[in-house]
Amino acid sequence: MTNNSDTIELLKECDAGVKMAVASFDDVIDRIRDSNMKDLLCTSKEHHHELGQEIHSLLCRYDDSGKDPNPIAKGMSWMKTTMKMGMDESDATVADLITDGCNMGVKSLHKYMNQYKGADKTSRDICGRLVSIEENLCKDLREYL
Repeated sequence: MTNNSDTIELLKECDAGVKMAVASFDDVIDRIRDSNMKDLLCTSKEHHHELGQEIHSLLCRYDDSGKDPNPIAKGMSWMKTTMKMGMDESDATVADLITDGCNMGVKSLHKYMNQYKGADKTSRDICGRLVSIEENLCKDLREYL
């Protein structure tokens, strides 16, 4: 049995996660030297953006405007990026930062899937696709660590 409240909450958490990922990419993408790595992040950003549009469309059906990332989490991420890049502006540092973000995202998304068990199949599938995008990016960035 699906629960509209669980569906909406899961979609909102996915929405916040997508926005957090895109903001993180924007923080580092111009600092990447390796063109293949830059292409990898641009492609992942586009995948996140497309999924974000799909999430937004579903949330609109429920008359919900979505969710922005937690301002504290976003601020901490920006500070960590600024500090690490200030010490070492290498592609390896960018790969490390994005990998950490992916891992945190995957962990959070699994937590939300467990928390909102009544969410419908569509929202659970979207969450699973987002997890997949994050895991694949993490795997693809290993060669840059």
